[in-house]
Amino acid sequence: MSGGTTSSRATTAQRLRKAKNIALIVFKAVLVLFLATFGVTLLVRLLPGDPAITLLPYGTPEQHESLRQTLGLNDNVFVYYFKWLGNFLQGDFGYFYSANTSEGAQISTLIGNVLPRSMLIMVYTMIFSLLVSIPIAVAMAYKADGRFDRITSNVMFAISSIPNFAIALILMYLFAVQFEIFPAVGYTPMADSFSEHLKSVALPVFSLSAGLIATQTRLLRTDMIATLKEDFVTMASSKGLTDRYILWRHAFRPSSLTLMTSAALNMGSLIGGAVIIESIFALDGFGLLLTTSLNSRQYLGIQSLVALVTVFYVLFNAIVDTFYAVVDPRVRSHRGAA
Repeated sequence: MSGGTTSSRATTAQRLRKAKNIALIVFKAVLVLFLATFGVTLLVRLLPGDPAITLLPYGTPEQHESLRQTLGLNDNVFVYYFKWLGNFLQGDFGYFYSANTSEGAQISTLIGNVLPRSMLIMVYTMIFSLLVSIPIAVAMAYKADGRFDRITSNVMFAISSIPNFAIALILMYLFAVQFEIFPAVGYTPMADSFSEHLKSVALPVFSLSAGLIATQTRLLRTDMIATLKEDFVTMASSKGLTDRYILWRHAFRPSSLTLMTSAALNMGSLIGGAVIIESIFALDGFGLLLTTSLNSRQYLGIQSLVALVTVFYVLFNAIVDTFYAVVDPRVRSHRGAA
């Protein structure tokens, strides 16, 4: 009877800990979203000039006043922000205004046009960078301080020092201009032709992956070297297990936590951070839309796009936090003891 009561209390305590962890994750997500979007609101409102005149340079005073009312520029920053937040949570992202009309285009429609291609390029980039960096890092850790490790480390350091746009221009010149293997600019939807689609995203993916491969390889190599010195790896080796089995089965999983964190952060940054690459290859993606919103002071566009990037950051990191315990059981044991 006593044992059953103790077990029930332990189960209840475990459920309470899980609920507490979920509540903490949700609170952090809401706090990050609030700080990011409200901070953007303050920064944009502090910019000099009248956004209504910037958006409608040839408009009449009546049109300017109407646009100020629509944008909420006559309200104080707190009233304006919480009005926008309420609309955003309902899926109303506002309108993107042009110099020729005060009606504007729905931001949700513009996002629907550009986000899928940016998401695809982001996923391709992350998959390709991981497929390349993981085996290289494992080989470097296995042959730590050897010739292969030293040469590869120097190469990765050199690659990480080259900006993405420089790599993009080099790849474009070699593979699009000289050898004509891939198209230089433009995007082909997957529905039109899968092979042409892959060709159209190849150079942008290679350009974005170069820096990620260098960073992820060095991170995983460092963690793998530390893991290979652990007692459980020595025990596995004493049992006569092959080096390949030890590397991939026993050493790789506990060494991949830092890699997963880096991948989650990069997934979020790739959504809005590939602006120059999208401009070079004329992809017309999410990053280019965000840049256009900043240049033309599209209040609603800036806030909605930044909010989406923030949501993706939080989402990817929450997913990675969930997989920590799956990849390394020691994380689950540590949380259970907390």
